[in-house]
Amino acid sequence: MKSAFAELPNKILKTMIPEYRDEFNRSFSETRYEQLKEQLKEKAGTPALFRISESPVFLYSEFKNQLTDACNSIVKQILEIPQEQLRKAIPADSVVPGDTDHPNFLCIDFGICRNDRGQIVPQLIELQGFPSLYAFQYAYEETVNEIFPFTASLKTTLPKEAYIQKLRDVITGDENPENVILLEIYPEQQKTNIDFAFTEKYLGIKTVCLTQIIREGRKLFYELDGRKIPVHRIYNRVIFDELHRIPNLKPAFDFREELEVKWVTHPNWFFKISKYILPELQHTYIPKSYFLKNFPKDENPEDFVLKPLFSFAGSGVNLHPTQEIIEQIPDPENFIMQRKVQYAPVFRDINGDFSKAEIRMMYLWKDGDALPELMGNLVRMTKVDMANVDFNKKDAIWIGSSMAFFA
Repeated sequence: MKSAFAELPNKILKTMIPEYRDEFNRSFSETRYEQLKEQLKEKAGTPALFRISESPVFLYSEFKNQLTDACNSIVKQILEIPQEQLRKAIPADSVVPGDTDHPNFLCIDFGICRNDRGQIVPQLIELQGFPSLYAFQYAYEETVNEIFPFTASLKTTLPKEAYIQKLRDVITGDENPENVILLEIYPEQQKTNIDFAFTEKYLGIKTVCLTQIIREGRKLFYELDGRKIPVHRIYNRVIFDELHRIPNLKPAFDFREELEVKWVTHPNWFFKISKYILPELQHTYIPKSYFLKNFPKDENPEDFVLKPLFSFAGSGVNLHPTQEIIEQIPDPENFIMQRKVQYAPVFRDINGDFSKAEIRMMYLWKDGDALPELMGNLVRMTKVDMANVDFNKKDAIWIGSSMAFFA
């Protein structure tokens, strides 16, 4: 049988794995897709509130090597940026005491793009010193392997116990899990709630809403089965951007106060490793970025994307900025201009249409380690200009959260 990818250029085939794509598409059915979602729901005890893609993506290891080369360079460059300079990224009203030498999590997002020579290459989109779906992604890979057994030969993560132990080393450390919490604002309403459930299952910690914390002096507590439990360590999933815009939010404590807790990761890294450092970074796979206040007059705004520094999940991004638009922005120091890249529609669905994708490389950085460790990846598939699924047509397929398998 002729491959569905026979018409694709060789430059693309060097990145894609057509035999695995063909096998997946032949094996796919709506029943299996529903089975995937149902098994994840059963394992977690709660459904995913975000869209899970019907399909993973299959890439050659050469592409992974390009990704890790770029990530290694980024880590090296981050370590070379003086701490005093990184601290300037933190808004004056958001500084949290007890900063650390490095974050515990590092997530680096790349678009899977086509360059001027038609080659498929990664291009850095953004990065964050903040957690992602570390627990869910393991469960997702495990479940895909169960439903599509041929994918097990492409397993990208560690064996389950080893993977969970790595999470435990960073998140719970030497503490009793009872004294470690996952902290979020109204966690049951968050789209990432299924990841919280898997985190609880794997690590034995509790998810606690910010409004349910009890404060006594510099100590924090939460209630469990009528008992008041001390909090020694916080796996922080609270996003500052959200913290400041929820009306009538009444937390029991202020992040900026001196508290007897260990932050995992420290909240200051949300700002320090963010779009703020993109203008500092250089690499073949990093498109040029400028702070809006420094945007050169000889550059064409239409060749760039306008991004607010600290927005989350694509909020406030303008894909088509004009000179008139940027001149109306009152705080240009809080925006960057990032050169546009061309996402490559190379992931063929069962109808013959193609999706684009971003891939997030997910690192853990244990306290005291010189460098972070790659744990896995997360893929966001799309058929429109932005990878955020909310921007897709509701009847589209091969869109949503997924992962990459490499061979």
